Amino acid sequence: MTTLQHEADPRTQLTGNNKFELMLFRLGEAQGTDRRELFGINVFKVREILVMPKITAMASAPAHVLGVANIRGQIIPVIDLPAVVGCVPKRGLTILMVTEYARTTQAFAVEEVDEIVQLEWSNVLAAEGHGGNLVTSIAKLDSDTDQSRLVQVLDVEQILRNVMPASEETISPQSVGAAVNLPEGSIILAADDSPVARMMIEQGLTAMGTPYIMTKTGLEAWEHLHTLEAAAHAEGKTVQDKVALVLSDLEMPVMDGFTLTRNIKQDPRFKSIPVVIHSSLTGTANEAHVRSVGADAYVAKFVASELAATIRGVLRQ
Repeated sequence: MTTLQHEADPRTQLTGNNKFELMLFRLGEAQGTDRRELFGINVFKVREILVMPKITAMASAPAHVLGVANIRGQIIPVIDLPAVVGCVPKRGLTILMVTEYARTTQAFAVEEVDEIVQLEWSNVLAAEGHGGNLVTSIAKLDSDTDQSRLVQVLDVEQILRNVMPASEETISPQSVGAAVNLPEGSIILAADDSPVARMMIEQGLTAMGTPYIMTKTGLEAWEHLHTLEAAAHAEGKTVQDKVALVLSDLEMPVMDGFTLTRNIKQDPRFKSIPVVIHSSLTGTANEAHVRSVGADAYVAKFVASELAATIRGVLRQ
């Protein structure tokens, strides 16, 4: 058994340099090929790794849910990850990755865990538009050459939504409470790399009655901020007249939310703009580091009423 939680503090420090650690694993052969591709998940989402324990099959379980496992007294659903992504494990499902995502704990059965690698977010490129709606990004493991090994970083949000759809909160003006009133002419600038997360954020912001600009990476949000600052300057205004608040995910290709927040708070032009982190990476280590880079608030994904309450509270400050 391998436990990863005790190493959280050293890993948290990596975010100060736009770096993170990626757990690499294999799921078997991709359909129609004999290749065993590499997949990855942020180490911060992995609570521990186990040799496959006893699985208890559950009556009427959703497709791709093998059953449940008793992990130190906690009953955890086990998802057949190769089946979800369309791979065929030739060596069996031998490893269980227990993950903590947002407000849930679940385990993924995989064929093999490979290694943990340290990467810069600049070596992680958005995968959207390249096929495969279960992959948010592609990580390059080696030097920037045509022969670089590529890792598919899985969209856990989309996988859980597909496999175990929960009874979702109805996102409406009634469910989020009173409208969030922004100064006239200003918007919320939001960033998230997951399509399903962006959809839910957009529904939430619409229900709050707030105009917004949605971006897919920290770098895209950073560039939008500069564009809005230039437009404000040309009108004899400040960027604060254009951007009321920045809402950012943490895990994003090219530039993560930690780096985006730090860039905003260290730039005299932008530092007074409130930043709210909205992430599935929960835990005290992450929340403390969010504060250390200058974010004004942190809220776990995804409850629209809590997001609305957090935004209201920050704007009141």
